Amino acid sequence: MDASTNRQIVVNEPSPVPIAPLPSRRFRIAFAAARGLALLLGTFALLNVLGELRNPSFDANLWWIDLRFANRTLNKSLMLAAGIALITFAMRPRFAPLRGWGLGSLLAVLISAAACNWWTFHRIIAAHVVQSRAIVPLSAVVVGVLGFILWGVLFRTSAKAPFLLDRLAMTSTVALSSLLFPLAQMYYFGLTDYRRPADLIVVFGCRALASGRPSMALGDRVATGVELFHAGFADRLLFSGGPGDGDVHETEAMRNLAIELGVPAEAIEMDRDGLNTQATVHNLVERYQGVSSQPRVLTVSNFYHLPRIKLCFRRSGWEVWTVPAVDSNRMYNQEWSMLREVAALWWYYLNPN
Repeated sequence: MDASTNRQIVVNEPSPVPIAPLPSRRFRIAFAAARGLALLLGTFALLNVLGELRNPSFDANLWWIDLRFANRTLNKSLMLAAGIALITFAMRPRFAPLRGWGLGSLLAVLISAAACNWWTFHRIIAAHVVQSRAIVPLSAVVVGVLGFILWGVLFRTSAKAPFLLDRLAMTSTVALSSLLFPLAQMYYFGLTDYRRPADLIVVFGCRALASGRPSMALGDRVATGVELFHAGFADRLLFSGGPGDGDVHETEAMRNLAIELGVPAEAIEMDRDGLNTQATVHNLVERYQGVSSQPRVLTVSNFYHLPRIKLCFRRSGWEVWTVPAVDSNRMYNQEWSMLREVAALWWYYLNPN
């Protein structure tokens, strides 16, 4: 037998290519949450920019980031680009590295702007321009949210969570953020006191009891307006509201209490057709239509109501300053009032007319 037949043939097989481990489920859920936040912020930014084409006062991007350091064109271009890029990342997270670095750079600019807003807040608080019960401003939260989205962009992966888990994480993030965003406005903006010298103090109505006395919430609003009046911030008070539970109109209950607290009757005006926030704003704007200069106005209501008041006035082209009513006692149904205000704020935002 030929020895060569016993020779074993050795085949050099290529060494196996190492397979990168799949990201953990926790990582993939966090990644889906970052995309959900990107979808909400991107949609909000884009809606505001496009809505301004219909109504110049529609833009509400100032509610989450202040870019007024830039000129109007640069401001709108930046928000338009951010809106499109964030939505693209949310819907199609797997894209070329160059696009990823472009979005990352755009987020870095927004984070820097929000950090400047954060610093500005502490500067005006230190200068006693405004007073706030919030420890940190909303801009600090915005820095954190944008930083989380930036993490998702820089460390994005091609390995997605299972379809249902991925959609559930994104949908839950959008739903929860849609609830928390208005609540954050109530807490951060609503609890900030912007009092300053004005021409008129407008106190928004609330429930007047069947006995003719103001409810606790209405009494707190009137008492705060009267305090501003006695402190000399304005020499006129305007009470706006609708029918009470009994025969006494809300504005009459407000007027009676103000007179009891030492306000002269001649310093009080009443708007009996202020059936809701939008009606009060419309009536006041119409009252001063044709006047050469817009009056400086302080608006008073409970803290959770103030973001909607500010939104309505801004949509009407007016810039007003808000003062939260000082609570004499915590309202027993405050949480319910805040949840109801979440729905009202989104409704007013999506129905600007």
